[in-house]
Amino acid sequence: MAKQTQVTQRELDGPGTVGRALGILDIVADIGRPARASEIQAASSLPKGTVYRFLQTLTDHGMLSHDPHRRVYFIGARLVRLAHVAWKQSSLAPVAKTHLDALASQVRQTIHLAQLDGGHVLYVDKLFPSRPVEMFSSAGKVGPAYCTGVGKAMMAFLGEDGLASVMAQQSFYRFTDNTLTSPEALLADLALIRKRGFAIDNEEHERGIICVAVPILSRNRILLGGLSITALQGRQDFDDLYKLVPIMQETATRIAADAADWRYPEIDIETKELGT
Repeated sequence: MAKQTQVTQRELDGPGTVGRALGILDIVADIGRPARASEIQAASSLPKGTVYRFLQTLTDHGMLSHDPHRRVYFIGARLVRLAHVAWKQSSLAPVAKTHLDALASQVRQTIHLAQLDGGHVLYVDKLFPSRPVEMFSSAGKVGPAYCTGVGKAMMAFLGEDGLASVMAQQSFYRFTDNTLTSPEALLADLALIRKRGFAIDNEEHERGIICVAVPILSRNRILLGGLSITALQGRQDFDDLYKLVPIMQETATRIAADAADWRYPEIDIETKELGT
């Protein structure tokens, strides 16, 4: 089954010049290798001349690099530097690393650390066991929230306004026979997740892939991210994965405690809620 592109129409037709330039960068990133202008154009809804102007501007500012011999574009050094700074300042990965390493040594399973990026899941770290599971996700990739365990674990613990915003951005595309394809079905699942404290992915995004996931919440119950453990159906089953939930929750609590001094905008969120 063909997968949806991770570049949405909203990203391509974003507000003004900045939104459209970011859409071009998203296309180059999603292609995943040096790409010709014609490939980028084919993935864009913008006119050919507009795409070429953006490619030139982004190259002039170091956000893209251009190899004139191969006639390809790829992510530029300036964007790499900014991404590295963002990873250190805005990603849970540096805060969580020690705890993820400790968890990996105990469970020897594929572990994902993720955050919500608008209506999508942004994978910020991934640890492999000795027998890695081949699957869509990897650090830096963006995936759907409505049909991944870690996405649902995070959605379930959003506030009312935040959940409404994220729900409105879900495509409900059917990836497998088990994918939840309506808001009503997803909301019912999220209610169950809140009650039991963890989510599952029962081959909802990829056939043969199952997982359990827990949210990472601050002491004030502000969502920081999510943590999941993934397995191949047939190699493990949910009974095996359920046994790992307590240690996952302990790890999530430790990550949240270390994140208390991290530059996460919890103060801003609380201030906004208080109306000050």
